[in-house]
Amino acid sequence: MRQIITAIVGIIFLVSTISFGFTFTQVEREKQRLTLDLQARTTLLADSFKQSLEPYASGEQNERLQRIIVQASEKERLAGIAVFDNKEVIIASSSSFQATQSAQTIAANAMDEDKINAGFVTLDQRQLYVFAIPLRNEESVIGALTIIQSAGFIDARIEEMWRNTLLRVFVQSLTLALAILFIIRWFIYKPVKAIVETIRLTRAGKMHGQHFPSNFLFQPLVREVTSINKSLLEARRVASEEAKLRVEKIDSPWTAQRLGEFAKELFKDRTIFVVSNREPYIHTKNGKTISYYVPASGMVTAIEPIMQACGGIWIAHGSGNADKLVVDKNNKVAVPPDEPRYSLRRVWLTREEEDKYYYGFSNEGLWPLCHIAHTRPVFRKEDWESYKNVNDKFAQVVLSEIKNFEKPLILIQDYHFAMMPRIIKEARPDSQIGIFWHIPWPNAEAFSVCPYRKELLHGMLGADLIGFHTQYHCNNFIDTVGRELESLIDFERFAIQRDEHITYIKPFPISIAFDNGEAGKEKIFTHKERRQLLAKLGVHTNFVALGVDRLDYTKGILERFKAFEYFLDANPTYKEHITLLQIAPSSRSEIPVYKQFGEDVAKEVERINNRFKTRQWKPILFLVKHHSHEELNIFYRLADVCLVTSLHDGMNIVAKEFISSRQDQQGVLILSQFAGASRELKEALIVNPYHIEQMAQSIKEALEMPKTEQKRRMKKMRDTVKNNNVYRWSAELLKTLVSLE
Repeated sequence: MRQIITAIVGIIFLVSTISFGFTFTQVEREKQRLTLDLQARTTLLADSFKQSLEPYASGEQNERLQRIIVQASEKERLAGIAVFDNKEVIIASSSSFQATQSAQTIAANAMDEDKINAGFVTLDQRQLYVFAIPLRNEESVIGALTIIQSAGFIDARIEEMWRNTLLRVFVQSLTLALAILFIIRWFIYKPVKAIVETIRLTRAGKMHGQHFPSNFLFQPLVREVTSINKSLLEARRVASEEAKLRVEKIDSPWTAQRLGEFAKELFKDRTIFVVSNREPYIHTKNGKTISYYVPASGMVTAIEPIMQACGGIWIAHGSGNADKLVVDKNNKVAVPPDEPRYSLRRVWLTREEEDKYYYGFSNEGLWPLCHIAHTRPVFRKEDWESYKNVNDKFAQVVLSEIKNFEKPLILIQDYHFAMMPRIIKEARPDSQIGIFWHIPWPNAEAFSVCPYRKELLHGMLGADLIGFHTQYHCNNFIDTVGRELESLIDFERFAIQRDEHITYIKPFPISIAFDNGEAGKEKIFTHKERRQLLAKLGVHTNFVALGVDRLDYTKGILERFKAFEYFLDANPTYKEHITLLQIAPSSRSEIPVYKQFGEDVAKEVERINNRFKTRQWKPILFLVKHHSHEELNIFYRLADVCLVTSLHDGMNIVAKEFISSRQDQQGVLILSQFAGASRELKEALIVNPYHIEQMAQSIKEALEMPKTEQKRRMKKMRDTVKNNNVYRWSAELLKTLVSLE
């Protein structure tokens, strides 16, 4: 729309410029014509008066002269008429004549030069034309006849011409704008919109055959798009057939198409319901514009591709300031917004519920408890009550959504909803419920700190399947249940029986939607392009180390900075040749410990930069803002080293995203031994984030690692992530859940 308005304004400006140009020329000509006409008329009057006045101008007959002037003034309706003697003194004048310096000067010049003199003057905001002609006797100039005519009609005529031009330009511009809008809407916008909608439906798999509009202006485009549409439909059909054939092939790579076909075969007509606190799309309003973004969340990164492949309903907390503006009467919105594949059902929480359930119990209590990151967990009675209430609120929404479904499949995500499996199971015993715990599970002794541990465990054991990232976390959970609850534990099947209900505990290492090469190879940056992209950030060094984390105390950001500082001290030759680019969007800043952590990180960046920086270089570039997956992918591909130094992490998706982005098979991953990803990505440089000297040495080793060694390691890690992508994770999780009937 902005481009259309710009085009219309440009056309109107051009038309207006041409119109005003012609009007300006016409105005000048009209002004000249009217002036000449005034001069001619005044000259004729003056000549006729001169013959009558000259005999009396040199004598003593001023009364006679006065009568002639008065009669002439009344007859011709002049603005003024007067006779000056050769001493520039008025000897006769009409009552309307105003003696002014300008009139006297014009008369004096006429006598001095012995010829007609005239000019325009302004008197009392009136435009006047003053004309003076010398009076003579036989020997010399004896005076001057001065006639004043009103010239206001010239200005009035000019103003009328400009006014008419402005009105004409306005009418023309309005007519032109409406005509352009009409043409664009009916002959361009509607046909293009129809073409785009047809392509969108085709991409979404909701249209078969041709439905393109007929429009002579777009026949070449329609022909090309029709061809592309046919190719797309055929490619989708082939991909679907191939996916069906691959469903049972164990060694075949997992893709979105294969997962979709697998889900159809596995579920038949059943629908998947995903429940999480964080929603996959957040709508925001800025002025009158509503936009959306995908939040920085490992859970969203992992689950969203599954929902796009399988469809279903995702139930989540609506947190955006425009979320309520885009949902229907059932609080649902189709997502992704550009190509809908599933429904997002939003649940609304009060500010108090969000503070106590989310920021309070979940993130001041359970988060530090499970991560054992030397931050004391805080448990408050009011937070616990809110946590239970919100779990019940979400459970009631789930129950309302599944009421018309038999044996619904429900996947509950993360530590925010530990109580929900039990609530749903008691209301709908036929439902199949899985809960995936995206964060670590601590040892039994550590978990015993929680005053509500028995209730939490009892709630989780309402699920049919509980998934963790690693076997170690499964072991910790079973040990915790054995210590806290009266139950029957089957170590052979890794199952827990409580209240005649069996819950299976299984490891499912989560991953990302590695494209398996199907999306085509991404452009590999040349050396020049890399330097240009980094220069936009103010980075001019040869080497770039990258950190991508939420601003969270579990991510080991401060430890990473200390190791980088130690590296620069131990290897001074790298000063001014390496930059640590730390991307850290703000997280949970409403919680005091997170707010303090953000301030501590900023201070540490400032301290290290002040210590080492030069006029052209500073060692750490700290970006506290959200970046899209596309933007992060560029950063991953620019980095020589990616630092993942979590103090404790369930998996860590960043490590796998970095590997997936490196189609050039270059770059080195430095990975914390306390991240779940370290169990899979053994070709990374595995470090203890508390061992500063070891991390510093690993940075040096990464920077000096030969390209052939980088390629060998990266190729193995890429194969690991490709073969164990999120589609495989989902298939195994869903297959396990369904098989528990």
